[in-house]
Order: sequence, then structure tokens, then C-alpha cells
Amino acid sequence: MKLWCDLHIHSCLSPCGDELMTPNNLVNMAAIKGLEMIAVSDHNSARNLPAVQKVAWEAGVCLIPAIEFTTREEVHLLGYFPGVEAALEVSDAVYPHLLLPNRPEIFGPQQVMNEQDEPIDEVDKLLIQALDLSIDELVDWIHRAGGAAVPAHINRGSNGILNVLGFLPESGGYDALEVSPSLPVNERLISGYRTLHSSDAHRLEDILERVEQIDLNSVSARGFVRMLKAGGPEARNL
Repeated sequence: MKLWCDLHIHSCLSPCGDELMTPNNLVNMAAIKGLEMIAVSDHNSARNLPAVQKVAWEAGVCLIPAIEFTTREEVHLLGYFPGVEAALEVSDAVYPHLLLPNRPEIFGPQQVMNEQDEPIDEVDKLLIQALDLSIDELVDWIHRAGGAAVPAHINRGSNGILNVLGFLPESGGYDALEVSPSLPVNERLISGYRTLHSSDAHRLEDILERVEQIDLNSVSARGFVRMLKAGGPEARNL
């Protein structure tokens, strides 16, 4: 089944995310835009996913629980998980590897919300800093949790792997690559990998319209992760 999707969206938990990116706002904006599947992937944390999951169920939108990790090398790495619990377990495990506290007056609040968009907590450590974990270690953690590891926006920004390392490690164990279609990329480097195109939305207006589709046998987070992991580096592009 082909589904309209946006596989990289931030909530207001990310300090760089707009305060209007609450669980209800982002899910319902995705539904208004006709999307059937979304991945919410805050920086280094999954703590807004339980609320987003409840809202998504009500709206009839399939949620892929995700986290956008910042590795020791300053690479952004997406972890897609088969369920919210798996994402929360990894989120809790990496939290001690964040060393600096957040300064809300500089970076903004990091709000944890319930399904009514009510703030119920605030994360104390700065979520946009790099973890004290390498990209290889985080890929292993994602895989051990049953997830799929995907370097984010590899050809864009200071945190894309091609801009940080200057190359794509052949033995990285990545299950796919997220590529920014509006920017050039060396096709030889990504040859053989499944590629994803997403918004990396930090504001409601940046969530994708119906421009990207994914073909799944099982419409679920588990089915999505299974599809990525089954394909590996020899899979065809979406």
C-alpha cells in the first residue's frame, strides 16, 4: 500500500522546534495536508512520542516513533523504531551521555506534553548538543532496539554526514539514507541505498504536502522498520 508521508518532523520538545509544534497541532496539520504516515523525531529524546501516538491514533495517522541523534562526530542520525516503548528505552539510555544543561533563555524551552497539549515536564539537559557516543555506537544501539538507522539530510547543513566526514563509511550498517532533493549529491556515493526525502520540519508550515510516498505491505511502525531493514544497502530507491 502506498502512503503519503513525512518521515522527519520535530515537536516542541526540540529546542529548535517552534512552540506551536505541539502533539495535536503537528498531527492534525499532517492530517489536513493529507498525510497518512509521519515520523516524529526530536533531538536526542523520545519523550513527546507517547502524547503524539495517542493523538495520531485518534486522527487516523500512522506514527513512526523516531529520534534524531547527534553523534560525537556531530552527525545527525535518525533512528526509526518499531514502537514508542523501544524509542523511549533508547532515549532514556542515551540521556546520561548529554553533558550540558539547557539554558531556556538562550536555546528555548524543551517541553514534554500530554495528549491535550498541556506541558507536563521540561527536559533539563540541552537536547541539541552532541552525545558522547560515536555514530557506530548509536547505530548499534538502534539496531539492538529493533530499529533502523538512517543518516539524516546527508547532503545538507553542518550535521549531514557528507559535510562532516567528507565521505560515507562503507561499513556503517545504515539501513537507508535521508537525502535533501533540493541539493546536489554524488550519485555514486548513494548508489545501492534506499533513499528517503523528508521535510525536517520545525514549523507547522514546513510539514510536507502530498509529495512523498512510501510503499508498505504492513501499515505500521513495525512494518516500516521491517521494510528498511530488509532492504539494506542493496535495496532500490523509493
